[in-house]
Amino acid sequence: MIEAQATARGIRTSAQKASLVCALIRGKGVNQALATLQFTRKIIARELAKVLRSAVANAQQKDGFGGDVERLYVAACFANQGTSMKRVRPAPMGRAFRVTKRTAHLTVQVAERPLKIARVTEETDAAAKPARARKTAAESGAKKSARKATAAKA
Repeated sequence: MIEAQATARGIRTSAQKASLVCALIRGKGVNQALATLQFTRKIIARELAKVLRSAVANAQQKDGFGGDVERLYVAACFANQGTSMKRVRPAPMGRAFRVTKRTAHLTVQVAERPLKIARVTEETDAAAKPARARKTAAESGAKKSARKATAAKA
């Protein structure tokens, strides 16, 4: 199974704001995640889409990649706090207020979903089902009629 990640460091937003958008795409398929980011009304969504495309490109470059981007999904997406720029804002009566301009490190990790192998025959389907699921229609009909009879007596 192929896994790849991409990181963008020093993005000009707070990690808290970026985490809100990260939660939207976590666990989704790559194409669905890109569509979600395209229509999300947050500025950070554009930056996150760039990081996601970079992670997909990193996965395509790895040895053993099947070539099907449809099988990739967002395994992990998170935003860590980056360095904060401290600035000074003038305040009344000669004072100064400190302003912190926060940054974030965005990380997106994509992985390949395993292939689902289709069952070949109906016999293997019947053998795979538990004993409760293999009841015949006559057995289930007999139990239903017995329940109705006891309900009518009560």
